[in-house]
Amino acid sequence: MTTVRTFIVEDNPTIRRNLAGTLREVARVEPVGEAETEAEGSRWLSGNLSQWDLAIVDLFLKDGTGFRVLEACRNRSPAQKIVVLSNYATPDMRRKCAHLGADAVFDKATEIDDLIDYCQRRRQAQFSSSAAH
Repeated sequence: MTTVRTFIVEDNPTIRRNLAGTLREVARVEPVGEAETEAEGSRWLSGNLSQWDLAIVDLFLKDGTGFRVLEACRNRSPAQKIVVLSNYATPDMRRKCAHLGADAVFDKATEIDDLIDYCQRRRQAQFSSSAAH
C-alpha cells in the first residue's frame, strides 16, 4: 500500500495534532514531520526533498509566514505537492499562494473535507503511478 508522506507547517499545536490524526485515519496519509515556524519548515522541506510527497502549510506562523515556505520549495519535484491551509483563504490570498507555487488552498473553517479529499486523491494518484511501474 502506497502512502503519501506529509509534512505539516502549522504553529498551533492543537490544530497540528488534530490534522495529523485526521489525515492519518481518514485520508490514510503518513505524517513524516512538522514545524511551527517559517525557518523550520523551509529548512526541513528544502533539505529533505526525497522524504516528502505533500506539505500542508499555514500562512501565518509563530515566526514568519507560509509564503516564504512556499518560496523555499520552488525547486521541488513536480510530483511533490504543497497546499495551504489557512483562516485567510481570500481570493487575493489564493492568487498569491498560487503565484508562489501552491497547488491548492483550503480554508481551515470551511474546507477541511476538501483537504481530506485532496489527500485521498493524491494517495490514489500515487498508488496508480507506482502500480504502473
